[in-house]
Amino acid sequence: MSVNISIKDLVKKYGDTTVIPELSLEIKKGEFFTLLGPSGCGKTTLLRMLAGFNSIEGGTIHFNDRVINQVEPGKRNIGMVFQSYAIFPHLTVKGNIAFGLENRKLSKAEIASKVDEILKVVQIEQYKDRMPKNLSGGQQQRVALARAIVIRPDVLLMDEPLSNLDAKLRVDMRNAIKDIQREVGITTVYVTHDQEEAMAVSDRIAVMKSGIIQHLGTPQEIYQRPANVFVATFIGRTNIINGCLTKEDGHYHLHFGVEYVEELTNVQLPASEKQTTLDVKISVRPEEFIITEDNTGIKATIVHSVFLGQNTHYFVDLESGQRIEITQESKTTHILEPGQIVFLKVKRDKINVYDATGELNYTRGGQL
Repeated sequence: MSVNISIKDLVKKYGDTTVIPELSLEIKKGEFFTLLGPSGCGKTTLLRMLAGFNSIEGGTIHFNDRVINQVEPGKRNIGMVFQSYAIFPHLTVKGNIAFGLENRKLSKAEIASKVDEILKVVQIEQYKDRMPKNLSGGQQQRVALARAIVIRPDVLLMDEPLSNLDAKLRVDMRNAIKDIQREVGITTVYVTHDQEEAMAVSDRIAVMKSGIIQHLGTPQEIYQRPANVFVATFIGRTNIINGCLTKEDGHYHLHFGVEYVEELTNVQLPASEKQTTLDVKISVRPEEFIITEDNTGIKATIVHSVFLGQNTHYFVDLESGQRIEITQESKTTHILEPGQIVFLKVKRDKINVYDATGELNYTRGGQL
């Protein structure tokens, strides 16, 4: 069965250094939940606390109504998939998958039935008698996944499970992992530093920095309305431009430098903010720029381009001297040449506007 995971005021310290300061989090039953962030942000530390491999210096972890702080790892009924697969080289595929069931003293007939069932779920039944050395990386990862879920754990924990695979196989395996998780319905906590991977598999994502959750939401929410500049720059690619926000007669106007102004209807300032002119940081993703043909907008100079088939990436210099990236659908006729002057507008419903510190999203739907 699956469980809800409730984390309350969790603290992790190494000596005098606090790496996770009073973190609270609710993970829903059956949810595919991802901890995402750069190296050293605390995501693997948190996963290991859930598994029981790391001590807890404060707060509580509940699986449903059960406090598991002091429960031994072997008694938490978790499945674990590691970056290195950690499958036994001396056992066949079938033997690896049966290992956890044998430790639980199930009958041979029940073990055989459960192993055959999970082999079909992860689609490696044809390899059941092979040794691990005769399997590809993707096949070994499926064995590790099958071994973790065949015991019907309450929680499945996955720590960078695809990082050792090549790019194409990573895509294939992340799709397979999501499909398998949906089929078995296990509450899953997944750790990765790969933003695209997190977006592809997750029901919800917690973006972490220095042991603190910066933004918690669905992939769409985090990509379209990042809570702060850190999240905006970590999830996908974006350009951060300094600008100015003014309010006149109840209308907000966003100034990009001197010449280009956009009226915004999706901005919401805190009630405590009384100023009518504010310095802001504007997040514009490369695909949110429009190259215009009417010589109005933000003036820019083409520096160089990268043709990637469907899209062409342009790197341009603004009059301020800032270099930004633009993504446009490739044309069959020509590619803009270095030195060429262009004018840019933005898709104003998609951009995000932050306060001068980059910590507060003024865009309606952002986390105020």
